[in-house]
Amino acid sequence: MRTFQVRTGGGLITSAERPVPSPSAGEVLVRVKASSLNARDLLIVTGRYSVDVPPGRIPLSDGAGVVEAVGDGVSRFRVGDRVAGTFHPTWLYGPFPEWGQLRGTHRDGWLTEYIALDEQSAVAVPDHLTFEEAATLPCAALTAWSAVSGVGPGDALLVQGSGGVSVFALQLARLAGARVLATTSSDDKARRLSALGASDVVDYTSTPEWGARVRALTDGGADRVVEIGGAGTLSQSIDAVAHGGQIALVGNLAAGDGMDVNRFFRRAATLRSISVGSRGDFERMNKVIAQNRLRSVIDRVFPFDQAPEAFAHFEKGPRFGKVVISH
Repeated sequence: MRTFQVRTGGGLITSAERPVPSPSAGEVLVRVKASSLNARDLLIVTGRYSVDVPPGRIPLSDGAGVVEAVGDGVSRFRVGDRVAGTFHPTWLYGPFPEWGQLRGTHRDGWLTEYIALDEQSAVAVPDHLTFEEAATLPCAALTAWSAVSGVGPGDALLVQGSGGVSVFALQLARLAGARVLATTSSDDKARRLSALGASDVVDYTSTPEWGARVRALTDGGADRVVEIGGAGTLSQSIDAVAHGGQIALVGNLAAGDGMDVNRFFRRAATLRSISVGSRGDFERMNKVIAQNRLRSVIDRVFPFDQAPEAFAHFEKGPRFGKVVISH
């Protein structure tokens, strides 16, 4: 198997050469065709993640490939099936149970040639998607799906920026018939967000009080805000959200002092933490993606041997949509 090194922001991840795993009972062996990067992965390889990661752990929680072998008792998949892995390997259905053993931290991730998965922690991917597109679904797309769940015609949704979760949230909310507004930092990104269906785009660099601008554009505020920045942007999201609306917290990427609890209380709004989603959620999302022929927005695809460059590009940008590695 090929090896790689990822060095970014002072961190170093090295994979040792490892034999092709054999699937145990209940497992499928997947020949990885593509993997994708999330903000979590950058934190892991730079040593800033909230969980200790053992040396030599293979990174990346998201990937897709082809089933090459199946272990005893496997009934959900056959050799040749196209699959992606779930972000939460043991969360199949129902409410969020707890944070378990995730890939890239507790278990080896997808930046490899072969990976053995419990058949219960894999899903079939829509036929119209390439492997590169399918590799973007497990974390970013499903997080967006969960964040916009319940949004529909007559609702206004606000997304922040043009990263993977925000772009997927825009696409999925538009499929549901909602109006989508977005914040961004450049005219080029604004044009691309508009082309995807955003009705209004606010430049947060020239309009730092963008929350008030969103309230004006929506005549009272957004019914749902997909909160990416966390502490650094939550104050503006409170300004942007409608009375009785909801802020879906999916990230904490921007430094800041937090929120004014009194202002939040006066909004009578709900702050909901999003923990990606279950396998059942993933399968329902894939049905919608397949029925509507929705395609992932990919910023750039790097070959496997340029994994370090992929991390560097993800870290420094600029980017629009997902960064993917082809295996």
